[in-house]
Amino acid sequence: MIFTSEQISNGHPDKICDQISDAILTDCLRHDRNSRVAVECLIKDYDITIAGELTSHHKPDYHQIVSEVLTRIGLPNVSRYRLHIHISRQSPDISLGVDGNDGAGDQGMMFGYATDETPEMLPIPYAVATYALLLLRDCGSARLLPDAKAQVSYDYDTKRITTFLISTQHDETCTARDIRPLVESIMELAAMHYHLNTDFAHLVNPTGRFVVGSSFADTGLTGRKIIADTYGGMCRHGGGAFSGKDPTKVDRSGAYAARKLAKDIVRSGWARRCEVQLAYAIGVAEPVSIAVDCFGTNTIPEEDIVEAIRSDCDLTPQGIIRDLRLLDVDYNRVSAYGHFGKPGLPWEE
Repeated sequence: MIFTSEQISNGHPDKICDQISDAILTDCLRHDRNSRVAVECLIKDYDITIAGELTSHHKPDYHQIVSEVLTRIGLPNVSRYRLHIHISRQSPDISLGVDGNDGAGDQGMMFGYATDETPEMLPIPYAVATYALLLLRDCGSARLLPDAKAQVSYDYDTKRITTFLISTQHDETCTARDIRPLVESIMELAAMHYHLNTDFAHLVNPTGRFVVGSSFADTGLTGRKIIADTYGGMCRHGGGAFSGKDPTKVDRSGAYAARKLAKDIVRSGWARRCEVQLAYAIGVAEPVSIAVDCFGTNTIPEEDIVEAIRSDCDLTPQGIIRDLRLLDVDYNRVSAYGHFGKPGLPWEE
């Protein structure tokens, strides 16, 4: 079976928006731990629209936050961006279920996944694509600009990469031919990091030119890269995005808890590969269902794993927030290059 995963860089327009949304969330939680945040962002050219619901004793300095994010990414002409703010308070109907009985901030289902095939417990093609973009970001080439995508096709039968694709924005003084040696070396370094072959098909900027990028090539929107945020398509996804949402929203906290459970199951030796599903009802604290799929790799019955989760874990939103210390997380760390596999995050411990 050949399976393909992709990752995108922090300069991709959708990721610019995720980073702005999570920077606003982190700023609010640092000043008011009881902040309720559901903030989204849209970017096109130099126009940035921030919209959503925010209930907090803190008023964010949106201009400063956006400027810091754009500067960190490495975008030029930061002072030229125009902000349009459309923020209201969270609906009191939602507050009734969250603040009154510590219930979930919304209904929905979340999935967590873990596998023993990489040290990060992430699928190989996804891990390699992510690592390659981190190498690309840090390579120090003035010719490369922030917008990029990586895609890795991996044959699970032969345990080899078949095709490695990177499309990266570059300045107008060079061509794809000029940057090809550097990008191909990054592909090979990423493959060797995971002890994989380097004789795959190398694809670098297949159109031949990638000068116009980020919000000037495409519109960006918060929450539009949920597969790149998680497991590269290897497991199912509940459909809810993470960025810009405070942890009372189980789209975020439930997904982090499910990942922690999946990792613990694999680390315990109960399975080599595991997917955990949690589901919630708005205003209800306990999950309405827990499901585990080990894809035939389990060493004990899946029913016993579910029973262990039910008896040992507090999966109420407030229990997850407390146990994973979600009010203390710097969400700027996860708003690009994935929410999982990074050391120092409580759901990865």
